[in-house]
Amino acid sequence: MPVDATLEVERALFAAGAPVVIGVDEVGRGALAGVVAVGACAILPTCAEHPVGLRDSKLLAPARRAALVPLAHGWAQAIAVGEAEPSEVDELGIIAALGLAGRRALIALHGAGVDVGRAEVLVDGVHDWLTPALVTAPRIRTRAKADRDCASVAAASVIAKEHRDALMRDEHARFPVYGWDGNKGYGSPAHLAAIAEHGATERHRRTWLRAPEAAGDARGASGAEV
Repeated sequence: MPVDATLEVERALFAAGAPVVIGVDEVGRGALAGVVAVGACAILPTCAEHPVGLRDSKLLAPARRAALVPLAHGWAQAIAVGEAEPSEVDELGIIAALGLAGRRALIALHGAGVDVGRAEVLVDGVHDWLTPALVTAPRIRTRAKADRDCASVAAASVIAKEHRDALMRDEHARFPVYGWDGNKGYGSPAHLAAIAEHGATERHRRTWLRAPEAAGDARGASGAEV
């Protein structure tokens, strides 16, 4: 049975002198359409205990995930989501686009008063795609399953997922034949069939449709959310 994320890692970083910890996670990496979004959640040593039920967004029912959004905003010092457009994914590649979205999220946190330059940044996964996008990088720490284990990263995961899902529901209103209200731009069979019948839109990642095997980590082609 899934368990809630904890603050064990963040508290260890605070005990070592970090003035702020920023959890970072992405959503939409493997989608065929829509933005890739990076959530960033900044917490302070004085932050209260994290919301009950906070965990990796993929482990939460939609209603519970939506309910956690205002709780996460009330708990954190600040939260932001950065985006990279489908055209930027096509131009730069998915890894650089992730970095661009992450940089935009950190800039937004800085604008909200977060001391980003002195922060310890926890990035979900084992690959540091964020540092190459930054001019002056804070300390970046990658951690496998951080979205499951670390409350700040779980909050970033939830916020980014809800943000991107809302964008895709809006896009569905413009392009209903692709079923983005359900598949959120991932490569479900119905989505792929709609592309074959109607062609691609400006919200699709065109390079991925021409050569999905060359699109980096395109696990979304199987319909799985990444």
